[in-house]
Amino acid sequence: MEKLLPSPVPHGRRNRSIQKLTVVDNVWPYREQTAAWDISTDFAYPRTLEYDVEEGTWLRLDVHPVSGEIVFDMLGDLYCLVSGTAHPILVGVPYDSDPHFSPDGDRLVFRSDAELGVENIWVMPWTGCAAMDVRRPELAGVLKDRREDNALLVKGLKENAQRRWNRLVGEGRLEARRVTNETFRWVSDARFHPSGTKIIASKWYTSTITYAASEGWEYDVPSLSTNPQIRPQSGRRLLGRTLPAGMTLADYGDMQIGPEQFVWRSEDTLIYSKNVKDLYRIGDKDIHQGVYAIFSRNVTSGKDTVLVDAFPGGASRPELSRDKRTLAFVRRVRDHQVLVFKDLETGTIHYIFDGLSFDLSFGWAPMGTYPSYAFTPSDDAVIIWAAGQIYRVPLAVNGFGERVAGGAATPIPFRAHIELKLAETLTGGIDLVGLETQDEMNVTAFRDLGIDATGAAAVFQAAGVTVVQDLSTGVAAKVPVVNPRAPYYSPAFVGGSSTLVVHARWSDTNFTTFEIADVDSGIAYEVGGLALGRYHSPSISTGPGVERKIAFIKTAGDSLTGNVVATARPGLYVGDIVLPSDRGADVFVHNVRFISELIPGVIDRVHLKFLQGDELLVHEASRVYTIDISAESLVLGEYPQHTLVSGKMTNEISVGSASDMLAFVEFHHVLSLYGGHDLAWSGDGNKLFWFFGPTLHWLEVDHIKQCASEIKADGSNFGIACVKDLVQAQGIHVSHSTDIARIKQEVALSGRSGVLAIRNATILTMQSGVVESDLIVEGTMLVENGVITAVGSEISIPSGAHVIDARGGFVTPGYIDVHAHWGGGLVIYPAKSWEMQTFLAYGVTTLHNPSSETVTTFIERSRLESGQLVGPRSFTTGSPLFGGGWVGIHQEIVDMDEAAAALMRIKAEGGPAALSYKNYQLPSRASRQRLLKKGRELGLLCVPEGGGYYDWDLTYIIDGMTTVEHSIPVSVLYDDVLTLYARSGTGATPTHVVSYGGAFGEEYEWAHYDVPNDPKLRRFIRHDILEGLHESKARPKDSYGLFNISESIAKMVHMGLKTHIGAHGERPMGHNYHAEMAFTKAGGLTNYEVLQAATSSAAQTLGMWGSVGSLAPGKLADFLVYEPDVDLLEGPIGGTREMVVWDAASMAEVWPLEGRLRRCRRSNP
Repeated sequence: MEKLLPSPVPHGRRNRSIQKLTVVDNVWPYREQTAAWDISTDFAYPRTLEYDVEEGTWLRLDVHPVSGEIVFDMLGDLYCLVSGTAHPILVGVPYDSDPHFSPDGDRLVFRSDAELGVENIWVMPWTGCAAMDVRRPELAGVLKDRREDNALLVKGLKENAQRRWNRLVGEGRLEARRVTNETFRWVSDARFHPSGTKIIASKWYTSTITYAASEGWEYDVPSLSTNPQIRPQSGRRLLGRTLPAGMTLADYGDMQIGPEQFVWRSEDTLIYSKNVKDLYRIGDKDIHQGVYAIFSRNVTSGKDTVLVDAFPGGASRPELSRDKRTLAFVRRVRDHQVLVFKDLETGTIHYIFDGLSFDLSFGWAPMGTYPSYAFTPSDDAVIIWAAGQIYRVPLAVNGFGERVAGGAATPIPFRAHIELKLAETLTGGIDLVGLETQDEMNVTAFRDLGIDATGAAAVFQAAGVTVVQDLSTGVAAKVPVVNPRAPYYSPAFVGGSSTLVVHARWSDTNFTTFEIADVDSGIAYEVGGLALGRYHSPSISTGPGVERKIAFIKTAGDSLTGNVVATARPGLYVGDIVLPSDRGADVFVHNVRFISELIPGVIDRVHLKFLQGDELLVHEASRVYTIDISAESLVLGEYPQHTLVSGKMTNEISVGSASDMLAFVEFHHVLSLYGGHDLAWSGDGNKLFWFFGPTLHWLEVDHIKQCASEIKADGSNFGIACVKDLVQAQGIHVSHSTDIARIKQEVALSGRSGVLAIRNATILTMQSGVVESDLIVEGTMLVENGVITAVGSEISIPSGAHVIDARGGFVTPGYIDVHAHWGGGLVIYPAKSWEMQTFLAYGVTTLHNPSSETVTTFIERSRLESGQLVGPRSFTTGSPLFGGGWVGIHQEIVDMDEAAAALMRIKAEGGPAALSYKNYQLPSRASRQRLLKKGRELGLLCVPEGGGYYDWDLTYIIDGMTTVEHSIPVSVLYDDVLTLYARSGTGATPTHVVSYGGAFGEEYEWAHYDVPNDPKLRRFIRHDILEGLHESKARPKDSYGLFNISESIAKMVHMGLKTHIGAHGERPMGHNYHAEMAFTKAGGLTNYEVLQAATSSAAQTLGMWGSVGSLAPGKLADFLVYEPDVDLLEGPIGGTREMVVWDAASMAEVWPLEGRLRRCRRSNP
């Protein structure tokens, strides 16, 4: 965490009673990047993309103070504009941007992720456009050598000194010098001090999540004649963040608002802008009311002055005229974005040019709320980017000496030749047909680990099934249960026993019932005496007799089971219990008493264990403590607690009851190479156990002393290189039947044919990509054993087949939601999922969750595949590889070993269903490259979080990530980005419902559709959720960036881009998938092209095209049947009306067991 320390009072100033506080950023990075990595040479770019453009996107520029030369960035390269030609002056793999001249024009500072991949500020000499053109004739030989050198890098041959010199010369980078050396907090938008000896720049601080706040940091500019080593994290803070009233210093680290966009007005006065509507965290705002204001700060006195208020329309991206009299900024005025001047002598405001593109002040904008611009050397014009062009805005001076508009703005034509090195796009996939037509699938993710007294047996949950594994034989067996059709969870050995297991049975109508299983006798006992409620983590005390104590946790409502029934007084409870002593014994809990409340958010992640007597050991994720539950210890209604250990960065902590040792998982590390979870001790405290996928690991703790010296010397990884060799492992083999195997069985039991025929259908196969070829009128489709066997217009229906008459309605492939989030997997109770049923009721048959908890979501997938739940097949990236400080998921990926560990965790827990991983805004491009290299080896796709950072999004495309999730924040894209994105091979999942550049699409849907009163939604979704889904703000349409996003996506689809439908799991689930389809169409796609995005394109991108995404023989039978009055090709894109196999209105089964309906306890009052 970040510590706050008092800063010294400068000499000669009056001491004040309250001193300013300075933040010491001394935690991140947890580990430093490996210095040997260079993003230009340690990652292969075998492809070259070349094309010409006459327009560009988000061009940040500056004007030379003497010559008037214009320098700008485009696609991570720098160009200088002369006579209509854009001359490249800085190119290559590093992403370079934000160019700005020194006061006398002899140097240029810029932002670059060169070398280690973290964006820093660099400086290089300025000698003029012609002299710096990297394609000038005298460099022809170097350019030829560079192409040959790149071919050698692609082959894996390391760069030598001569080849490095060739590369730096050819890129224009030979004389560039580093100004900053940040290794975690990136830096942007540097501006020279008037002295020319130092700069100020935005240093970005991520919080728990990845939205970062800017602070103004000052750095010395080194001499170009030397190449000094810049100390990491050097620099001086000039402007920090300001906590809102009522907040404490502990809140500082999560603050997402700070000063940005700095320019010097004088030697000691800065001008900057700041979001003044969000005081602490970025939230929903009204762009027309204004978001940013502009301030000045005297750095000597510390005094701030408001120069331009946020209302109306905001004020951001400040720039100063050469004589420092005129302040320029941008503002939203109704449906226009306007360049505005304020005369700093008279205070008068003038509107100058209303043809700007919309700014990005609505949300987080680390690339700037608007591209930088500049005055000409004589202040007679402003040079600024707008609508894909660079404009010259002429100025005049009025009678008061104020600068005003001097005529019509005119574009400065340019033509640039783009030449980019691209990595191969990361591909992969899964053979779903092979996976799902097996008779059985293995469970690969487990939880709720418990160990017996001597470490001879383990008990755990295997996707709703309680299993005991004999560690001497490696044999896993299900424990005896009262109801074999019910799901079970939270198992534990009864204290002191290796044969008695206490666990919980779940019912969607009766909630939790505890059972005791006698593994030896095969008898299961139901435990009575508890009121209706949600209970977990039962623990029964040790003792010589059958009279024992039982402790357990009670929770209130949750996202799956609702907040209506049995929600009173959650917390820790203890009761008395008599263990069963004969086959017919009744078992009851009596004398139940409340012990303590538990912290919200922690209550479902608690493990209990009795120690001697009345002492209870309680494990939470970041704290372990004991509670004395004896009656005499009760003081003022509370039982005393004693904390044994706590951790700020821990995923788990575990203390053995008979050991003086503790174990913890921190940054995913445990005593094995790739990590683990569910720490558990043997009863005697001699062995520590944990899971890693379908493998149980353990360590005899007495052996760890063999690695004492290695552990002491390795503070980051705790001597893992030595300790890993002490660890023992045993595979876990638990399987369940597949859906198709159960269909075969149910068909056989019903006496019906195993063939399903859909006849009289308008079949849209989506197989060829050409609507005329894909459309079959009066068609027939045959399905047998879950696989399509025939599709066509002249198909004979076998005798005895079950026939469904589509009555001319459309039949399409099932929809694929490429970007869906849901929360049911996080619920500890194995309840049926209204979320899954809702997705399926709206035609979504395949889900891909690009950010979820790894273990629990793969467990939920196994429960779906085993038939405990009804819903679409699901895939997930697991926990994202997270760049923010969120404890439990933060990762840094500083070397290839860490990259391997991060991805192997996904492969292990997901098994054959492991499909992808998510880079969630890791700040170092080197980290992202390491993951891509390892992902290619393991066959995992990369679906990164776009997250609103334009520049990072472009590097994701250049580096070959599989998709970009969410829209690029600049909603209107031009030929430079359109061509790169469309021709790169990277797919787009724009999630219009949650998009950047304006209000979210979901808000538009809430405002234009009566969500709470939709009968179908009320049938599936909790009413309390629906009641909150309405939009209370009336917004003009241009407040939404999604329509511009949709238009850009449509242009790229017509250039070859694969786009997908991803509704982000936004509520109302299911319904919003079709809203996303409508938003996708709005930009200019046909219905057929939207259906491609929902089916074939998604399947191809996810590597599932051989199994789903179209209706063709040999593919899985994922299909939808629409009512005859729905015209999918010419009518509006609407919701699913009726779906074969399940009635989409009620989710009653149609085939093979007609009328079967899965019921849940009511969740509405």
